[in-house]
Amino acid sequence: MTTDETLLPVAGRVEVRRAVARLVRADRGAFAGTLLLNVLAAAAGLAGPWLVGRIVDEVRAGRGVGAVDRLALWILLCALAQLVLARWARLAGYRFGERTLARVREGYVDRVLALPSAVVERAGTGDLTARGTADVTTVGTTLRDVGPELLVNTVQGLFVLGAVFALDPLLGAFGVLGLTPIWLVLRWYLRRARDGYLAEGAAGSAVAEIIATTAEGARTVEAFGLAGRRIAASRDTLERSRRARLYTLFLRTVFFPAVETTYTVPSVGVLLLGGWLYTRGAVGVGAVVAAALYLRQLVEPLDQILMRVEQLQSSGASFARVEGLAPAAGPAADGDGAEPADDRIEVRGVGYAYEHGDEVLSGVDLDVRPGERLAVVGPSGAGKTTLSRLIAGVDRPGTGTVTVGGVPVAGLSPELLRRQVVLVTQEHHVFLGTVRDNLRIAEPDATDERLWAALVAVGADGWVGELPDGLDTRLGAGGHPTDGSQAQQLALARVVLANPHTLILDEATALLDPATARHTERALAAVLRGRTVIAVAHRLHTAHDADRVAVMERGRLTELGTHEELVAAGGAYAALWRTWHGGAVRP
Repeated sequence: MTTDETLLPVAGRVEVRRAVARLVRADRGAFAGTLLLNVLAAAAGLAGPWLVGRIVDEVRAGRGVGAVDRLALWILLCALAQLVLARWARLAGYRFGERTLARVREGYVDRVLALPSAVVERAGTGDLTARGTADVTTVGTTLRDVGPELLVNTVQGLFVLGAVFALDPLLGAFGVLGLTPIWLVLRWYLRRARDGYLAEGAAGSAVAEIIATTAEGARTVEAFGLAGRRIAASRDTLERSRRARLYTLFLRTVFFPAVETTYTVPSVGVLLLGGWLYTRGAVGVGAVVAAALYLRQLVEPLDQILMRVEQLQSSGASFARVEGLAPAAGPAADGDGAEPADDRIEVRGVGYAYEHGDEVLSGVDLDVRPGERLAVVGPSGAGKTTLSRLIAGVDRPGTGTVTVGGVPVAGLSPELLRRQVVLVTQEHHVFLGTVRDNLRIAEPDATDERLWAALVAVGADGWVGELPDGLDTRLGAGGHPTDGSQAQQLALARVVLANPHTLILDEATALLDPATARHTERALAAVLRGRTVIAVAHRLHTAHDADRVAVMERGRLTELGTHEELVAAGGAYAALWRTWHGGAVRP
């Protein structure tokens, strides 16, 4: 796979071919039936020119009108058979395309959900959005329309060329020789088209990304007077997209005119050669007429094939971008499929630095015991959030290791990792659908009793109970609006339903008022008793309630102990506690 610093990976040619083969094998019966119908339709279409040649020979031989009428009737019957078979073949092809498109869409969704969070954050939502909308739509159009048409026309073209060779090998060879300019132009185009369309797709993703980020951060842009910078960045991005589109347009403007001008070469050449051969008695007039008609009949499928080839380059690039979201898009796993032996979390000599940035963590050692409630405190920028992301497997340490049950956390598959460790931040999303739908994302088989129990645990049963339809109330656009605290409570209720053995709370209750936040945290602690809870604490009452407190300063773990021990030690935590309580140190 190929990629750059920001965008998600793109599948290579070999990977795309393998993916196409998998899709065909998944519905091989329908594909074989479609191919057979196309072959029969093409065979029926071959009869027309051959019968016209027979009519010419019959007339030249002086035979009666009856023979000509019989041959004309056969021409009509073969044309009707070709029409019926071709329509049937297209219908079968469209059905195959729709089923295959459904598999592509489902596979794309599965891959997106399996992507590591760090990969998604690095690439941004714009690239994912562009691949899931424009690229999947392009692939769908190809599967539904281009694929069946290309199959029909390819079979017809091959049969027509075969018929010309069957009439006279020399005429067939001369006709194929007349197609050489098309082959040369096609090779020139194919060498450049895939890269051109990939660049166009990447530019489209960049446009989607800058639009999405500008819209999401509109208030920040306005507050800091960044409108001018965002407009300039948008113009640069749009200019790159324009140049990418102009390049693919240039390829088409060279390709299609050159092809159109060479369509008549084979027919004219065969007529000239056939006339010369006829004067020497080497071929009959009927064979020459039939060969010329076959080559004229070749123009339509050949024209369609070349048009579809151009569309295939665009859709092939789109499919490479869709197929690129394979499990290999994330870092290579270190766990070799091993499952954790227990729930113990160990951090050993961990260091971490963001790309092109200073070191955030350095030499951090920490053991988190199963069932422990650990609070991580420290000033802003101390590395608390970074440490929580490393423990949750969102990011990989630059140095050292983070393991759960002896297995590197970052090496666990996303499915296994999410059963082991769940990171909850203050950024939450309410999905379109009912309250029940939003909760069952975490546990699809949860009963209403379990859903209400989870809502009670996080203190959300009150406002949910007041909704007009309770759990069946629709949320989001067109439904009941939710504020930040309600969205946070729904997210925490999902955590209760998911029931992981380790829960990491990074400002997970920041949008709640202090009283509700403390109630929610204590309720969660009661529900998750026996589970490991790591809380990045900005309100020190969280640290007060914890079993142990870890103090972070400038990327290092400087203190570790119970609340009482650290207050008595008179160090950094004691200073934070005095500040929190206005000067008096009270355990």
